Amino acid sequence: MSAPRVVIVDHGSGNLRSAERALARAGADVVVSTDISLADAADGTVVPGVGAFAACMEGIVACGADTMVRKRLASDQPVLGICVGMQVMFARGDEHGVRTDGIGALPGEIRRLKADRVPHMGWNTVKAPPSSKVFAGIGDERFYFVHSYAACDPSVLPSDAVVTLTHHGEDFVAAVEWGALVATQFHPEKSGDAGAELLAAWVRSLR
Repeated sequence: MSAPRVVIVDHGSGNLRSAERALARAGADVVVSTDISLADAADGTVVPGVGAFAACMEGIVACGADTMVRKRLASDQPVLGICVGMQVMFARGDEHGVRTDGIGALPGEIRRLKADRVPHMGWNTVKAPPSSKVFAGIGDERFYFVHSYAACDPSVLPSDAVVTLTHHGEDFVAAVEWGALVATQFHPEKSGDAGAELLAAWVRSLR
C-alpha cells in the first residue's frame, strides 16, 4: 500500500520543514507547496501557522487556501491545522481589539489568554476525551505550546466535536476533531514521541 499523499500549504507562515520531516517520519508522502490545486487533491492537507492571526489569514486568503479548506471539509476530505493554523479555522480572531475573519470552519473567537505569563511557552499535559481518535493510546503525555491567543470558550463548538482541553491561566482548547478536521493549538512536530504518535494516528486515518 502506498503512503498517503500529504500537502503542507505554504501560505507564508509556519514551521514548514519541521512539519514536513515529522509527517514523513509518521509515514506520509509529504510535499510543501504553494499550489492550492495540489493541496486540494491530496489525501491530507496541512495548514500550519505561526505569529499573528491577521497576518496568517492574509497569506491564506491571498493564495486561496481559505476556499480550498472549506471545500475539502464540505467534501469530508481531511485537513490538519497546527498552532495558528488551528486558530484560523475559527470564525474570527481578536488581537489588540482588532477583529479578523477566519476560515470559519468552526464557530467562536480566538482571544488573548488570561494568564500571568503570556506567551504560553512550554510543555503542558492535555485532557483528551475517550472518543478522541488521534489521542487514542497516547495517555497522559505533554505537548509543546507557543502562543498568546487561544479558543477559550469550548461551549460554542458543535456538540459532536471531540474537544481536548488544557490549562494556562484558564482552560482553553488544545485540540479539536470535527468531521474531517483535526486541529491542534500545540505543535505536534515539536512534541517528541507523543506528537509523533498523534501525527502517525492522523496519517493512518488517511488510508
